[in-house]
Amino acid sequence: MGMGRRLALIFKAKANKVLDKHEDPRETLDYSYEKQLELLTKVRRGVADVATSRKRIEIQMQQVQASADKLQTQAQQAVTAGRDDLAREALTRRAAANTQLADLQTQHAQLQAEEEKLTQASQRLQAKVDAFRTRKETIKATYTAAEAQAKIGEAMSGISEEMGDVGLAMQRAEDKTQQMQARAGAVDELIASGALDDASTPLGGRDDIQRELDSMSSSSDVELELAKLKGALPAGAPAPAINAGKETQPQAEGTQP
Repeated sequence: MGMGRRLALIFKAKANKVLDKHEDPRETLDYSYEKQLELLTKVRRGVADVATSRKRIEIQMQQVQASADKLQTQAQQAVTAGRDDLAREALTRRAAANTQLADLQTQHAQLQAEEEKLTQASQRLQAKVDAFRTRKETIKATYTAAEAQAKIGEAMSGISEEMGDVGLAMQRAEDKTQQMQARAGAVDELIASGALDDASTPLGGRDDIQRELDSMSSSSDVELELAKLKGALPAGAPAPAINAGKETQPQAEGTQP
Protein backbone atom coordinates (compact mmCIF):
# COMPACT_ATOMS: atom_id res chain seq x y z
CA MET A 1 0.00 0.00 0.00
CA GLY A 2 1.38 3.34 -1.05
CA MET A 3 1.98 6.25 1.28
CA GLY A 4 -0.82 8.30 -0.30
CA ARG A 5 -3.38 5.52 0.11
CA ARG A 6 -2.34 4.96 3.72
CA LEU A 7 -2.67 8.68 4.50
CA ALA A 8 -6.06 8.76 2.81
CA LEU A 9 -7.19 5.72 4.80
CA ILE A 10 -5.98 7.25 8.08
CA PHE A 11 -7.70 10.54 7.26
CA LYS A 12 -10.96 8.77 6.42
CA ALA A 13 -10.78 6.71 9.62
CA LYS A 14 -10.20 9.77 11.79
CA ALA A 15 -12.85 11.78 9.98
CA ASN A 16 -15.31 8.91 10.41
CA LYS A 17 -14.50 8.77 14.12
CA VAL A 18 -15.06 12.52 14.52
CA LEU A 19 -18.31 12.38 12.58
CA ASP A 20 -19.51 9.42 14.58
CA LYS A 21 -18.73 11.27 17.79
CA HIS A 22 -20.74 14.34 16.78
CA GLU A 23 -23.53 12.51 14.96
CA ASP A 24 -26.95 12.66 16.57
CA PRO A 25 -29.17 9.73 15.44
CA ARG A 26 -32.26 11.85 15.97
CA GLU A 27 -31.05 14.48 13.53
CA THR A 28 -30.14 11.76 11.01
CA LEU A 29 -33.60 10.22 11.31
CA ASP A 30 -35.29 13.59 10.89
CA TYR A 31 -33.16 14.32 7.83
CA SER A 32 -34.06 10.94 6.28
CA TYR A 33 -37.72 11.56 7.01
CA GLU A 34 -37.54 14.97 5.32
CA LYS A 35 -35.96 13.39 2.25
CA GLN A 36 -38.74 10.80 2.08
CA LEU A 37 -41.32 13.56 2.37
CA GLU A 38 -39.63 15.39 -0.49
CA LEU A 39 -39.76 12.23 -2.60
CA LEU A 40 -43.42 11.71 -1.72
CA THR A 41 -44.12 15.30 -2.67
CA LYS A 42 -42.45 14.79 -6.04
CA VAL A 43 -44.51 11.64 -6.68
CA ARG A 44 -47.70 13.42 -5.76
CA ARG A 45 -46.75 16.33 -8.00
CA GLY A 46 -46.18 13.82 -10.79
CA VAL A 47 -49.62 12.33 -10.19
CA ALA A 48 -51.12 15.80 -10.33
CA ASP A 49 -49.27 16.61 -13.57
CA VAL A 50 -50.44 13.38 -15.20
CA ALA A 51 -53.97 13.98 -14.01
CA THR A 52 -53.83 17.50 -15.45
CA SER A 53 -52.63 16.17 -18.80
CA ARG A 54 -55.36 13.51 -18.77
CA LYS A 55 -57.95 16.16 -18.05
CA ARG A 56 -56.65 18.30 -20.90
CA ILE A 57 -56.87 15.29 -23.28
CA GLU A 58 -60.42 14.67 -22.15
CA ILE A 59 -61.34 18.28 -22.97
CA GLN A 60 -59.73 17.94 -26.42
CA MET A 61 -61.56 14.67 -26.97
CA GLN A 62 -64.85 16.35 -26.14
CA GLN A 63 -64.07 19.17 -28.56
CA VAL A 64 -63.06 16.80 -31.38
CA GLN A 65 -66.09 14.63 -30.74
CA ALA A 66 -68.35 17.66 -30.92
CA SER A 67 -66.65 18.74 -34.17
CA ALA A 68 -67.09 15.26 -35.65
CA ASP A 69 -70.74 15.20 -34.67
CA LYS A 70 -71.23 18.62 -36.25
CA LEU A 71 -69.55 17.51 -39.48
CA GLN A 72 -71.77 14.46 -39.56
CA THR A 73 -74.83 16.68 -39.29
CA GLN A 74 -73.51 19.03 -41.97
CA ALA A 75 -72.87 16.10 -44.32
CA GLN A 76 -76.44 14.93 -43.92
CA GLN A 77 -77.71 18.45 -44.60
CA ALA A 78 -75.55 18.73 -47.70
CA VAL A 79 -76.83 15.42 -49.05
CA THR A 80 -80.40 16.57 -48.43
CA ALA A 81 -79.65 19.80 -50.28
CA GLY A 82 -78.14 17.89 -53.21
CA ARG A 83 -74.66 19.18 -52.47
CA ASP A 84 -72.69 16.00 -52.66
CA ASP A 85 -69.46 17.93 -52.89
CA LEU A 86 -70.10 19.62 -49.53
CA ALA A 87 -71.25 16.37 -48.02
CA ARG A 88 -68.03 14.70 -49.24
CA GLU A 89 -65.92 17.48 -47.71
CA ALA A 90 -67.78 17.26 -44.43
CA LEU A 91 -67.32 13.49 -44.30
CA THR A 92 -63.62 13.87 -45.09
CA ARG A 93 -63.16 16.31 -42.24
CA ARG A 94 -65.21 14.06 -39.99
CA ALA A 95 -62.89 11.16 -40.80
CA ALA A 96 -59.88 13.31 -39.86
CA ALA A 97 -61.61 14.28 -36.63
CA ASN A 98 -62.28 10.62 -35.87
CA THR A 99 -58.61 9.83 -36.45
CA GLN A 100 -57.59 12.65 -34.13
CA LEU A 101 -60.12 11.43 -31.62
CA ALA A 102 -58.65 7.94 -31.76
CA ASP A 103 -55.16 9.33 -31.11
CA LEU A 104 -56.48 11.33 -28.19
CA GLN A 105 -58.18 8.28 -26.79
CA THR A 106 -54.89 6.37 -27.00
CA GLN A 107 -53.07 9.17 -25.20
CA HIS A 108 -55.83 9.34 -22.65
CA ALA A 109 -55.57 5.65 -21.94
CA GLN A 110 -51.77 5.93 -21.52
CA LEU A 111 -52.08 8.90 -19.21
CA GLN A 112 -54.77 7.19 -17.21
CA ALA A 113 -52.61 4.10 -16.80
CA GLU A 114 -49.63 6.26 -15.79
CA GLU A 115 -51.79 8.14 -13.34
CA GLU A 116 -53.01 4.93 -11.76
CA LYS A 117 -49.44 3.61 -11.49
CA LEU A 118 -48.19 6.84 -9.90
CA THR A 119 -51.17 6.90 -7.57
CA GLN A 120 -50.39 3.38 -6.39
CA ALA A 121 -46.72 4.29 -5.98
CA SER A 122 -47.72 7.36 -4.02
CA GLN A 123 -49.93 5.30 -1.75
CA ARG A 124 -47.19 2.71 -1.15
CA LEU A 125 -44.66 5.47 -0.51
CA GLN A 126 -47.10 7.18 1.83
CA ALA A 127 -47.46 3.94 3.79
CA LYS A 128 -43.67 3.57 3.98
CA VAL A 129 -43.26 7.18 5.08
CA ASP A 130 -45.91 6.73 7.77
CA ALA A 131 -44.23 3.53 8.99
CA PHE A 132 -40.82 5.25 8.95
CA ARG A 133 -42.22 8.20 10.89
CA THR A 134 -43.65 5.88 13.55
CA ARG A 135 -40.39 3.98 13.82
CA LYS A 136 -38.42 7.22 13.78
CA GLU A 137 -40.37 8.66 16.68
CA THR A 138 -40.01 5.40 18.60
CA ILE A 139 -36.26 5.33 18.05
CA LYS A 140 -35.94 9.00 18.97
CA ALA A 141 -37.93 8.50 22.16
CA THR A 142 -35.83 5.45 23.08
CA TYR A 143 -32.60 7.29 22.31
CA THR A 144 -33.71 10.34 24.31
CA ALA A 145 -34.60 8.15 27.27
CA ALA A 146 -31.28 6.30 27.04
CA GLU A 147 -29.41 9.61 26.75
CA ALA A 148 -31.20 11.00 29.80
CA GLN A 149 -30.46 7.83 31.74
CA ALA A 150 -26.81 7.98 30.70
CA LYS A 151 -26.55 11.63 31.78
CA ILE A 152 -28.20 10.80 35.10
CA GLY A 153 -25.78 7.93 35.55
CA GLU A 154 -22.84 10.17 34.74
CA ALA A 155 -24.16 12.80 37.13
CA MET A 156 -24.60 10.22 39.86
CA SER A 157 -21.10 8.92 39.22
CA GLY A 158 -19.78 12.46 39.54
CA ILE A 159 -21.69 12.92 42.79
CA SER A 160 -20.38 9.61 44.10
CA GLU A 161 -16.81 10.62 43.31
CA GLU A 162 -17.32 14.01 44.94
CA MET A 163 -18.85 12.42 48.02
CA GLY A 164 -15.96 9.98 48.07
CA ASP A 165 -13.51 12.90 48.10
CA VAL A 166 -15.52 14.55 50.88
CA GLY A 167 -15.45 11.29 52.83
CA LEU A 168 -11.67 11.05 52.48
CA ALA A 169 -11.30 14.67 53.61
CA MET A 170 -13.46 13.99 56.67
CA GLN A 171 -11.44 10.87 57.46
CA ARG A 172 -8.19 12.85 57.25
CA ALA A 173 -9.65 15.56 59.50
CA GLU A 174 -10.74 12.95 62.06
CA ASP A 175 -7.29 11.32 61.98
CA LYS A 176 -5.57 14.68 62.51
CA THR A 177 -7.97 15.52 65.34
CA GLN A 178 -7.22 12.23 67.06
CA GLN A 179 -3.48 12.80 66.64
CA MET A 180 -3.78 16.29 68.11
CA GLN A 181 -5.86 15.01 71.04
CA ALA A 182 -3.30 12.28 71.73
CA ARG A 183 -0.49 14.82 71.59
CA ALA A 184 -2.29 17.19 73.96
CA GLY A 185 -2.96 14.33 76.37
CA ALA A 186 0.68 13.26 76.32
CA VAL A 187 1.87 16.82 77.01
CA ASP A 188 -0.59 17.17 79.91
CA GLU A 189 0.69 13.92 81.43
CA LEU A 190 4.32 15.07 81.10
CA ILE A 191 3.52 18.41 82.71
CA ALA A 192 1.61 16.72 85.55
CA SER A 193 4.47 14.32 86.21
CA GLY A 194 7.00 17.17 86.23
CA ALA A 195 8.97 15.68 83.39
CA LEU A 196 8.04 18.67 81.26
CA ASP A 197 7.64 22.15 82.78
CA ASP A 198 5.12 24.55 81.41
CA ALA A 199 6.87 26.65 78.79
CA SER A 200 5.10 29.76 80.06
CA THR A 201 6.75 29.43 83.52
CA PRO A 202 10.30 30.90 83.85
CA LEU A 203 13.23 28.73 84.87
CA GLY A 204 12.94 27.49 88.47
CA GLY A 205 9.30 28.45 88.59
CA ARG A 206 10.11 32.11 89.44
CA ASP A 207 10.92 35.24 87.49
CA ASP A 208 13.49 37.97 88.42
CA ILE A 209 11.05 40.10 90.40
CA GLN A 210 9.90 37.12 92.43
CA ARG A 211 13.49 36.16 93.23
CA GLU A 212 14.24 39.73 94.39
CA LEU A 213 11.16 39.75 96.60
CA ASP A 214 12.14 36.37 98.06
CA SER A 215 15.68 37.68 98.73
CA MET A 216 14.34 40.76 100.56
CA SER A 217 12.05 38.59 102.63
CA SER A 218 14.97 36.31 103.56
CA SER A 219 17.16 39.26 104.61
CA SER A 220 14.33 40.66 106.68
CA ASP A 221 13.94 37.34 108.45
CA VAL A 222 17.68 37.29 109.24
CA GLU A 223 17.57 40.80 110.74
CA LEU A 224 14.58 39.85 112.90
CA GLU A 225 16.38 36.77 114.22
CA LEU A 226 19.49 38.87 114.96
CA ALA A 227 17.45 41.43 116.86
CA LYS A 228 15.87 38.68 118.93
CA LEU A 229 19.26 37.26 119.84
CA LYS A 230 20.57 40.67 120.88
CA GLY A 231 17.53 41.28 123.02
CA ALA A 232 18.10 38.02 124.90
CA LEU A 233 21.53 39.17 126.29
CA PRO A 234 21.79 40.75 129.86
CA ALA A 235 22.10 44.52 129.94
CA GLY A 236 25.80 45.70 129.79
CA ALA A 237 27.10 42.17 129.17
CA PRO A 238 29.66 41.99 126.43
CA ALA A 239 28.98 39.68 123.59
CA PRO A 240 30.91 36.42 123.97
CA ALA A 241 33.88 35.98 121.68
CA ILE A 242 33.43 33.44 118.96
CA ASN A 243 36.50 31.51 117.87
CA ALA A 244 35.87 30.15 114.50
CA GLY A 245 36.82 26.55 113.98
CA LYS A 246 37.77 25.61 117.59
CA GLU A 247 36.26 25.29 121.04
CA THR A 248 37.48 27.30 124.18
CA GLN A 249 39.57 25.05 126.53
CA PRO A 250 39.11 25.54 130.35
CA GLN A 251 42.23 26.90 132.18
CA ALA A 252 44.00 24.95 134.94
CA GLU A 253 43.93 26.27 138.50
CA GLY A 254 46.82 28.62 139.36
CA THR A 255 47.69 29.23 135.79
CA GLN A 256 47.82 32.79 134.61
CA PRO A 257 45.94 33.63 131.56
